[in-house]
Amino acid sequence: MSSQAVTTQAVTPEPELLRLLDQLSVEEKVSLVVGASMWTTTGVPRIGLEPVVLSDGPVGVRGPNGGTSAMFPAPSALAATWDLELARRAGVLFAAEARRHGVDVVLAPQVNLQRTPVGGRHFECYSEDPHLTAEIAVALVGAAQERGVGMCVKHYVANDSETERTRYLARLDERTLREAYLAPFERLVRDVNPWSVMGAYNGADTEGLAAPLLEHRPLVVDLLKEEWGYDGLFVSDWVATQSVVPAVRGGLDLQMPGPDGAWGDGLLDAVRSGEVAASELDDKVLRLLRLARRTGRLVLPGSADGNGGGVGAHLVLQAVPDQAATTASSELLRELAARSVVVLKDDAGLVPLVQEGARPLRVALLGPAAVEPFFQGGGSSFVQPDHLTYPADELRAALPQGSELTVLAGARALHNPPELDVDRCTDPVTGQPGLRVELLAADGSTLEERTAREWTGWLEDVRPDADAVRLRATVRLDEPGAHELGVGTVGVHRVLVDDAEVATGATRVDEDVVLSSGHNHPIAALAQASGTADLDATVQVVHAVGYGHFVRAALVHRLPGSSAAAELAAAVDAAAAADVAVVLVGTTAEVESEGYDRPDLDLPGNQDELVRRVAAANPRTVVVVNAGAPVLLPWLNDVPTALWGWLPGQEAGTALADVLTGATEPSGRLPWTLPARFEDVPVPHARPVGGVVDYTEGTDVGYRAWERRLAAGPDGAPAPAVPFGHGLGWTTWEYEDAVLAWGQSHDAPATLTAYVTVRNTGSRAGREVVQVYVEAPAGGPSRPVRWLGGFAVADVPAMGSATVRVPVPTRALQVWDPQAKGWTTPPGTYRLRTGRSVADLRLTNELTVRPGEEPGAGNQ
Repeated sequence: MSSQAVTTQAVTPEPELLRLLDQLSVEEKVSLVVGASMWTTTGVPRIGLEPVVLSDGPVGVRGPNGGTSAMFPAPSALAATWDLELARRAGVLFAAEARRHGVDVVLAPQVNLQRTPVGGRHFECYSEDPHLTAEIAVALVGAAQERGVGMCVKHYVANDSETERTRYLARLDERTLREAYLAPFERLVRDVNPWSVMGAYNGADTEGLAAPLLEHRPLVVDLLKEEWGYDGLFVSDWVATQSVVPAVRGGLDLQMPGPDGAWGDGLLDAVRSGEVAASELDDKVLRLLRLARRTGRLVLPGSADGNGGGVGAHLVLQAVPDQAATTASSELLRELAARSVVVLKDDAGLVPLVQEGARPLRVALLGPAAVEPFFQGGGSSFVQPDHLTYPADELRAALPQGSELTVLAGARALHNPPELDVDRCTDPVTGQPGLRVELLAADGSTLEERTAREWTGWLEDVRPDADAVRLRATVRLDEPGAHELGVGTVGVHRVLVDDAEVATGATRVDEDVVLSSGHNHPIAALAQASGTADLDATVQVVHAVGYGHFVRAALVHRLPGSSAAAELAAAVDAAAAADVAVVLVGTTAEVESEGYDRPDLDLPGNQDELVRRVAAANPRTVVVVNAGAPVLLPWLNDVPTALWGWLPGQEAGTALADVLTGATEPSGRLPWTLPARFEDVPVPHARPVGGVVDYTEGTDVGYRAWERRLAAGPDGAPAPAVPFGHGLGWTTWEYEDAVLAWGQSHDAPATLTAYVTVRNTGSRAGREVVQVYVEAPAGGPSRPVRWLGGFAVADVPAMGSATVRVPVPTRALQVWDPQAKGWTTPPGTYRLRTGRSVADLRLTNELTVRPGEEPGAGNQ
């Protein structure tokens, strides 16, 4: 078995940066490696250094000052296109959005693997497969950084679930870590060198050390910086830094935010006392200066362009009118969202609904997502969109003239009532319109009080000596019938409605604040016909390091209305009267969000019943699932057509209309596996046991675990509902031939390419995603049954054919040898299986690697 030992790669400091370093005082150096604020680093004007501005995130650049942004589809939707050119174009848009908002570094992409479908941030990740994740990320990051905007790849590493995310240890063996979870990070560092990498909240028990990631020297210094030769900045996740010397030695370069926190309070003293060596601090400062130079925030004297050859300095942005830029971004996001849609099944050929010369249609557009779409997941990636497009509006405009569109929810997806309208409230003390807001000290005395005419659910910039806030209001209940009234909050709280206790909490929270804050809001059901109700809520002030002092209290109120049964019956009647029924179902912000994992994979509310009833009433039913992560579809075999529509972002309406009316082919392929039953999921939860999340499945992540079970025979778990890589599009395909060839250029390693000939056998032009899977030789080290080795996208005219070039990296054949501390290629005969998904493999080629030879060295 041949071996490729790893070597260390020293980063040579630039002489011009060393000269700047000599001009800085110790105090200035320390200030540079601690954030100056929530989103900026410290500037030193006398050496030409401006603050570097950072911003979330994966679904759009929010910017440090708020405002609106282009809202991308969820990252899982981008991965579903399997289209590297689209990923590059998305990277270009990220750069343009960053420039628009004055941002130098975007905190994205998230390249953690989708280890379990219940992970709260599953939708923010690309795939359960490391190769697909790496390919999409490399294309996006490279395109953005070519335009002078840094990307911060996160979260390094094994940060794959939200439960106890700041405390758990991820326990992985070396092979699992190297071959699966580190693989996207390594590809990014070696191919496009992201300008920053974010360290995760969690710890890791691997490489001979159990420690928080920010203190894990073997992973950060030995591996990332020395073995891979990474010269960028290793930044903390926000408020993740818990130590001074251990984090310094562990490889952390920048603590965010600041200026307080562990480093803000203690790093200078540690340097002065000698606990932290001057050389350790200097390396971190050099990395910060390098980032500033690359983003154009460091102006070096004497350079021709005024800032010393920084990458950002070479970028000359053309001034584009706001409207033109907005239109261009909307067109790209519309295409991306439409292309990402996966046709799970289309037995009746219902998609597209509109054929050439089509007559007017009666369409029933049903489901909670038809009325209130879920555009983006919850948490730190949230952005305020430039605009939103709605399925009803866009489908109505796109259908043939004379068509009729009926729009009804038919089901309830949200558990929590909507926001309380503050215009209904009266201050019970003054009688003025609004809420009574009282800031309370720890002894219960009143520090401040006022009447608030508006309430967003948050009270920010609270004075630091406040311990709690009391909110009181007399709420008008004008409508006859049953009302629901309540408050969603965190930490210590007590909520009363008409003097009756609705909710109470005794555990103080000053970290790990669930960002959607109370996805289960306690409510009071009020049966009075009309009148008023007295709301009285006392909630703690959260004192979070780096985030200031704030209160979270979501005031909610559900008005009387039709019963759920009546709404469902009306939708079924509308479906029965229509030519076609389109049902939009999916998740909500209560289900998919940073901050917590899901307890199950069910569609929330009574959406499953809606689908079953509509499909029974109209055999021409199209179901569209809007979700970033898997949900169970127990009715999948009972509907003729089902599409996966993701969390589509701002162009939700336009993209869906394009797909349903035939303007754009839904050419997406699943980047993860869709289970049929929750009990079949290989990793059904990620709850730490004794503070540890044990990755016992090893390298069998996602579809690899399913393939392992299926290979075990009839006693293995049932097949998933839909396999990894599946997607039908709107045409049919034949695979005619596949040829393997090795290529060699200069001193680079040999590269393997599969040349695959496919034929479009349908009557429409179509896009195919050609997928090549690798199967290991018998008798070697334990490996997955098969794994993705390469893929490529091809656009082929109707009844035409194309030979598609599919690169298969040499690493796809290799394993990590823990004893040799290097990559090895086990000898034997590999099988390369080519097809449309991991379960639909059409062609097989064999490749023999001889003992002692590297791939490509005379192999057949």
